[in-house]
Amino acid sequence: MGQFHHQHSEGMRHSAKQRPYQQWCLLFVLAGCVFITSQAQNPTASPAPNATPPLQPTSSPAPAQPVPQSTALLNPLTLDEALRLADAQASAYQTAVLNEKIAAEDVKQAQAAFMPKISAPLGYIYTSPAFGLPPGEPRAPSFISADAIGEYEAFLNVSGDFDIAGKLRATLAKNRALLAAAHAGTDVAKHALAQAVIEAYYGVALAAADRSAAEGNLAAAQQFEQITGLLLSGGEVAAVDLTRAELQTLERRNEFEKARVNEELAASSLRVLVGYDFTRPINTIDLALTLPIDTDYQQFKVDDVSRRAEFTQLDQQLRAARQEIRIARADRLPSFSYSINGGFQTDSMKPSRLDEHSGVSAGFSVNIPIFDWGASRSRERQARLQVQVAENERRIATRQFTQEFYAARLQVANALTRVALAREGVLKAQDNLNASIARYRAGEAQIIEVTDAQTTLVTQRSALYQALFDYQIGLAKLKRASGQ
Repeated sequence: MGQFHHQHSEGMRHSAKQRPYQQWCLLFVLAGCVFITSQAQNPTASPAPNATPPLQPTSSPAPAQPVPQSTALLNPLTLDEALRLADAQASAYQTAVLNEKIAAEDVKQAQAAFMPKISAPLGYIYTSPAFGLPPGEPRAPSFISADAIGEYEAFLNVSGDFDIAGKLRATLAKNRALLAAAHAGTDVAKHALAQAVIEAYYGVALAAADRSAAEGNLAAAQQFEQITGLLLSGGEVAAVDLTRAELQTLERRNEFEKARVNEELAASSLRVLVGYDFTRPINTIDLALTLPIDTDYQQFKVDDVSRRAEFTQLDQQLRAARQEIRIARADRLPSFSYSINGGFQTDSMKPSRLDEHSGVSAGFSVNIPIFDWGASRSRERQARLQVQVAENERRIATRQFTQEFYAARLQVANALTRVALAREGVLKAQDNLNASIARYRAGEAQIIEVTDAQTTLVTQRSALYQALFDYQIGLAKLKRASGQ
């Protein structure tokens, strides 16, 4: 095999001397290939647009792009803007905001229970006259309990309860605790939404980088396929080299199609979160512009885990459960209520009768529970069990959130190491590609060496983009684990 390569290389150099015109054409095409490859694969040269344009047939001109797409390409969506848009969309966060408002109304109702209730009961009662009265007797009602044949009632009533058992105070404290828990739940939902937006945002950036790399790799494969065809027509390579180049192009085209679909799927996920229409182009920043800083994650400490909003939510739920015990116990204690009426109850609306039958009445009642078949004690035991459940959930959350902190910190540290390795790998892969192209131009290497070098470069760039993506996601998780 080594002898074949040697003879093949000698043949290429001998043919090049006899065909100077063809050699100059070949060098010109190779130079163009190197330029296209370096432009397509350089992540810092010009950020590739992340919005996936529709593929157009090569035989027909591409249609003019609409204004919104141009705007999206020139002004990529920032992460802060994506977070702001996501907060205004229908989501679990908006549901948590509504639940917090519902809990606030419960507090208002519990406060109103301390105040007297004012009402105005109005009524008219009619009873038929008594039967069998002698002529000339005054009319009298038919029923013993009736005061008159027609009775008018109009009162202003003030009623309420004295909280001697502490039930109203416990109910208010419970509702205030639930309001605080709902507020913490809103923060939890907001952080969860932000995490989802960050993952979707950088997911679009990663998919766009993969698509851009696949597109550049496809262009390079097509150029090498054309070069191989020219060499084959000049009798300088075997037909199997052209077959290999064609297979390489097919593989690269398949990779490009997969990357293009993955980018569109990632963009659709982000559109759902920020409220964009599914036909609206969306573009994010280039991952190559988000190089990490080694000291970013070192500021987070494990003690910061206790600052998470989930702990506030669990503590307030535990407080509400303890108030349920007081409420259940108050059902076995005496209760005291009052009712005060002011107005008139008369059989005539004449002024003299109204003055005669107007006044004020007050009633006070004491209710002493004696026996309820153990219902109140059962509610109290149930409330104590709820307290134990809340305490158990807090202990579980402490272990879980601590584990999430260490996992996120490990992910960030690992991503930093991979970024450094991948950046070094990209540089070496680029040098390897340049050397392979030079060897191919000199007739010292086959085309398979160049295509392998191109594949290695794309692999290293993909590893770099994946490491940058993992770093950003891990840093977001670390912030959330630290209560930020």
